[in-house]
Amino acid sequence: MAFALRPRVDSDVPALVEVLGAQQPTSGYPHRWPLPFPVADFIVRDDQDRAWVVEVDGRVAGHVAVGPVTGEEATAFLHAIGTDDASALALVAVLFVDPSVKGRGVGGALLDAAVEWARSQGRLPVLDVLQGAAVDVYRHRGWQVIGELRPDWLPDAVPPMLLMSLPHQQ
Repeated sequence: MAFALRPRVDSDVPALVEVLGAQQPTSGYPHRWPLPFPVADFIVRDDQDRAWVVEVDGRVAGHVAVGPVTGEEATAFLHAIGTDDASALALVAVLFVDPSVKGRGVGGALLDAAVEWARSQGRLPVLDVLQGAAVDVYRHRGWQVIGELRPDWLPDAVPPMLLMSLPHQQ
């Protein structure tokens, strides 16, 4: 299966909204579904530094973005890493792939693009993830759990989100 990775453009958003919805029942991402705001606003955020899509057979089949770490996440990450410089971090976020291409390297290619860009900027790649199967995927790729966070929107019955970083030995 051939796929092409490229920067996200505005015309990709309607297809990404559909892909996010299609994969949510099996991945549980995003946890809150339906979202209490437009799905496009979940995918495209004002503070994203870069975003990529992957095309498979000419159709958009996945997404990832990188941006700053802000708010309560910034506080938690900075404490876990032991620094006070949030600009040294790059949050890898909004990573999802169409279920029909899962397990074919598409998600890994998106993740690699985000990590490569973050490192090219001299920033440490970090991410947050709900506990579950995705954690094992990230660990397999060298990511390390560095802390936990319980955002206000997360129900008490759900374990806290894990904060992860990818050390430079990768």
